Amino acid sequence: MLLLVGLGNPGPKYEKNRHNIGFMAVDEIVRRHSFAAWRGRFQAQTAEGRLGGEKVLAMKPTTFMNESGRAVGEAVRFFKLHATDVVVLHDELDLAFGKIRVKQGGGHAGHNGLRSIDAHIGKDFARVRLGIGHPGDKARVHGHVLSDFAKAEEADLQKLVDAIANAADMLADPDRHNAFMTKVALALNPPPPKPEQKKPPTPEESDENGI
Repeated sequence: MLLLVGLGNPGPKYEKNRHNIGFMAVDEIVRRHSFAAWRGRFQAQTAEGRLGGEKVLAMKPTTFMNESGRAVGEAVRFFKLHATDVVVLHDELDLAFGKIRVKQGGGHAGHNGLRSIDAHIGKDFARVRLGIGHPGDKARVHGHVLSDFAKAEEADLQKLVDAIANAADMLADPDRHNAFMTKVALALNPPPPKPEQKKPPTPEESDENGI
């Protein structure tokens, strides 16, 4: 079983914040893959479904970001899961907006949601890092993460969550996490079409052109 966790803050006030991009991505996965309806459980909103043949519990903690580990820890203990059965989608200041990286284990890099989860289940869970860009000044970080995405970013944000949802079945298998990153990247930046190669003229065409 996979526990798929999106990080964010509950309530309409925070709904479109950069800090809530984890909620946005999980919402789209749940919608696209026809999970069951959201319901309150484990200090979170949860929805059950399947990805890549694997049973999945999607989760959006309702504890606020800094206490996200309480909800994740409850579910992990209830289902007797390991940290390696958990995938967390979260905002990442150190990646440009629209960039995405998947990492198994590691530190929290000052992210309070990850710090809380580390404290409750350890560090071995997978992190899907969703870039929101850095404001360039440490003093402006708090305001940046708790501000809404700009109007000019909304179309690219929708493309990103669509691409994540389309590739989400790969998140159920750690061996396919690199393939997940590649598929999302190609969806966001498709390669240019190859130029059409001219076919050599047929004998009839050659005769007509005096060749």
